[in-house]
Amino acid sequence: MSDWEIYAIKYADRNARTRRDSFLFDDNHDAPHAMDYFMWLLRRGDEVILVDTGYDDTEAASRGRPIRLDPRAALEPLGVVPQEITQVIVTHLHYDHAGGLHLFPNATLHMQAAEMAYATGPCMCHDTLRMPFTAGHVCEAVRRLYAGQVVFHDGDAEVAEGVTVHRIGGHSRGLQGVRVRTGCGWIVLASDAAHFYENIFARKPFPIVVDLQDMLDGFDTLLRLASRPELIVPGHDPLVRDRFPRGVADHIIRLDPGPLGAFAR
Repeated sequence: MSDWEIYAIKYADRNARTRRDSFLFDDNHDAPHAMDYFMWLLRRGDEVILVDTGYDDTEAASRGRPIRLDPRAALEPLGVVPQEITQVIVTHLHYDHAGGLHLFPNATLHMQAAEMAYATGPCMCHDTLRMPFTAGHVCEAVRRLYAGQVVFHDGDAEVAEGVTVHRIGGHSRGLQGVRVRTGCGWIVLASDAAHFYENIFARKPFPIVVDLQDMLDGFDTLLRLASRPELIVPGHDPLVRDRFPRGVADHIIRLDPGPLGAFAR
């Protein structure tokens, strides 16, 4: 089988952040530290898989976190019609990754069973753990389940030939990374197993965490899964836009050719 194309699609950013929002145990905690928000599209011929869905204007208004592009509009330059998406890998159910599930009504969701159990279980009695979730998004996942549109995975699994998912946890109980075979090797979409390059390569955990050991162990898992360290793609790092070539629009980055130039950790 041929290799996959991968597109990182930026739909939002938050620039009024500091390093204390991104790293535990950081000495320079007051310095500015911006964050980008991405979805990812995998394409091989007529096959299309969406990884995460972003969130919409309703969620943006509710959280006071504006988006630059509606997820549907963000996908338009790639010729993707939301109703034609039939497979969505949900890395986890936090609002910025699952807030657009309802925009892709015909999609089957690929999730870790541990994530559904976490998002609907006793841990959600704690405000701090519940904060990154929105009830409507979790309910949408439950509705898909009752409609026969959820495939649960327990650990490592193959979604399609050349596309595998791997439960990492840490940031959320059932967080999964996505490993994709491309022409430059196995690329790993870390999602929030590593928000930033610095999380993994400087071993600085992200502050929103349910299990710190799982998060730290997950850094090693990412390194094991990728063909080379530079083929790990963090979930929110603006540096991704500098290290990989632009795609068909300014907010779309093409990942499968590999990074541009030398890779600096």
